[in-house]
Amino acid sequence: MLLSELAAALCLHPLPESGPPTEIKSVTHRAEWVTPGALFVAIRGQQHDAHMFLDEAARRGAAAVLGEGLQPGQASPLPYLRVPDARAALADAAALLNGHPSRQLPAVIGVTGTDGKTTTAWLTAALLRAGSVPTGLLSSPGYQLPDGRLEAYPAHFTTPEAPQLQGLLRQMVQAGAQAAIIETSSHALALERVRGVDWKVGIWTHLSREHLDFHGTLEAYFAEKRKLIERSPLAVLNLDDPWTKQLRGVASQELTYSASGQPGAEWRAADLREDAPGRASFAVDGPAGAFRAALPLTGTFQMGNALAAMAAAHRYGVTAEELKAGLAHFQGPPGRMQRLPTRPGQPQVVSDSAHTPNSLEQSLRALRPLTPGRLWAVVGSAAGGRDTSKWGPMAAAASLWADRVILTEADHRETPLEEILDVMAAAAVRHNWERIGDRAEAIASAIEQAGPEDTVLIANKGGEHFLQRGRTIFAWNDAEAALAALRGETYQARAAEPATPA
Repeated sequence: MLLSELAAALCLHPLPESGPPTEIKSVTHRAEWVTPGALFVAIRGQQHDAHMFLDEAARRGAAAVLGEGLQPGQASPLPYLRVPDARAALADAAALLNGHPSRQLPAVIGVTGTDGKTTTAWLTAALLRAGSVPTGLLSSPGYQLPDGRLEAYPAHFTTPEAPQLQGLLRQMVQAGAQAAIIETSSHALALERVRGVDWKVGIWTHLSREHLDFHGTLEAYFAEKRKLIERSPLAVLNLDDPWTKQLRGVASQELTYSASGQPGAEWRAADLREDAPGRASFAVDGPAGAFRAALPLTGTFQMGNALAAMAAAHRYGVTAEELKAGLAHFQGPPGRMQRLPTRPGQPQVVSDSAHTPNSLEQSLRALRPLTPGRLWAVVGSAAGGRDTSKWGPMAAAASLWADRVILTEADHRETPLEEILDVMAAAAVRHNWERIGDRAEAIASAIEQAGPEDTVLIANKGGEHFLQRGRTIFAWNDAEAALAALRGETYQARAAEPATPA
């Protein structure tokens, strides 16, 4: 696309060009990701102003710059387009350059909420595939094209930035997808990462305290997540969440679900049975009929996730038999209540992403009836610009619902780890904890101390592949650390790269 065409499509007026027309081949907001012919979007963030990297972008072959204006005395080495909102323009340009791929997909389903987004997104994709609908998936563990192979993003996001998201949607279209499932974070909505997505369905899981470091208040956090429902013609809403009352009637159509079996819900669940460790069954009543479903997950909250996925998939023609088959053979995302293989005489070990007090409580409560012995929790809480108000409640939830707790690190960034552990220790409601700062040592200690009838829950970072200490990012995997401990081996985090602003 020519720069002049792009500017016209964005209703902008570029600087007069001299010489041949400027061709734009791609768009990015990271100077290190610039390739020849790229449009470089210079965003002024909370910590960095990308205008500092104009010369680097030019050296890497950028064709033009888009931004909210140069500072007095500042010059651009490239043609400069001025916009009122650089993030919005980044998303608009990404959608344009990729041919608005979401408009070519019959089903584009967003999933938002505090907890349960990842599992619900994966369940929805699995059920659509069970109904022979070629489906792509974008979620925090990575992305999948219709072939179902999990791939990693170039940077860690629950929802990738607009250029990556639009590019992946285009790949899905080219691979024959008829549906795309997008796990949609509050940051993605607030920072315009999903601007330009042509939503068809918005799924709401539930809301609890999270990311208040970024949003400021719970009400502001809710307002960002509400945007998905506002932009979706069909909303799938959880009647068990009190915040849903403020979402009723927002979308032109809605479906409701309830894991507690509320009479007013179109999709209801009842009679949860824990058939075996890691496997449950429950009764379903909804538009697809009444039937009993098996699910290789445990916990009442997982019934809610399954109901939400069924409601969306059934809307696209997936039958009751296909829903049952999809649930029964579901292979969950890595690090979401992931049971690790153990030998006789060893404890059960579960890796989970639980990183809020509510999700940690739900995970521990789900494991309690499956644990004849003691229930262990290895838990930390992130810092360095993250919501520090979670530190105490995370420890309180662990101390209340687990028999033994090991407090440890979880992306403490530039905050002293001891400061976090002090707050967590003070908030524990019972004296059933110990502190081990090194995460690998904490995991190994829990596994070594636990008996064969015990369960060890490793919380916070399930499915993630990094651990940040100071300004260094280390390659990390909770499951690998636990498996090493089960073999009696030592696991060490490996330095990967210095941290850079996302």
